[in-house]
Amino acid sequence: MKTAIHPQYFTDTKVTCACGNTFVTGSTLKEIRVELCSQCHPFYTGKQKFVDTARRVEKFQEKISKVAKVAATRKGKKVKKAAAAVKRSAKKTAKAEEK
Repeated sequence: MKTAIHPQYFTDTKVTCACGNTFVTGSTLKEIRVELCSQCHPFYTGKQKFVDTARRVEKFQEKISKVAKVAATRKGKKVKKAAAAVKRSAKKTAKAEEK
């Protein structure tokens, strides 16, 4: 087996987040800088932030709201067929009463 092939392991690696949080862990790097940590990540904090420079999220939400409005005003096929059947039966009863 080869000797000395593994990198040096530091047990006191300092991890610094963009939010300012720091903690110590073990790693092969002496210092680590990260953008998100458990103090600022939306999954852990419960706060949802959208970083959207191209308005993609807003456009999607607008599109979904328009689709929901249209779906609420439209009637399904079964409802339309039932309404047509009621109209037909009303016409038949009206014709029967005239005779």
